[in-house]
Amino acid sequence: MISLNNKAILDMPIAELVISAEKVAHVQSGNSAEHALLVLTKTGYSSVPVLDVKYRLQGLLSTKMITEEILGLERIEYDRLASIKVEDVMDQEVAYLKITDTFRRALDLVINHAFLCVIEEDGTFAGIMTRRVILKQLKKHIYSNEF
Repeated sequence: MISLNNKAILDMPIAELVISAEKVAHVQSGNSAEHALLVLTKTGYSSVPVLDVKYRLQGLLSTKMITEEILGLERIEYDRLASIKVEDVMDQEVAYLKITDTFRRALDLVINHAFLCVIEEDGTFAGIMTRRVILKQLKKHIYSNEF
């Protein structure tokens, strides 16, 4: 049974929990796979958002997507990295949140994702919401409502 306090957290807007776009590593769809692999390696992230030139979300890119693309039958074809574009290997089917969404929607989606991209109403990238941020908020709420 949901109490009024639980309903309050579920209906809470996510805007204040979002890690802003300025703090999030990303690549652009026209970048080379070589550049993207450098970004992924240097940041240590397993995947990053892909944006277009107007900073609208286009998809996600992971190290695995790039390496699968350069795996040959007998060797890894590193020389292909410069000619492969991010848009050719990225995942365009991305679960995302709108900045106006509630904590309930974030909680539903984050079960299957380490982070969720957040977009403004006009489609521009606002930032990300991580599973860690969501779990910390839940922990805070649960501990504050203990008897």
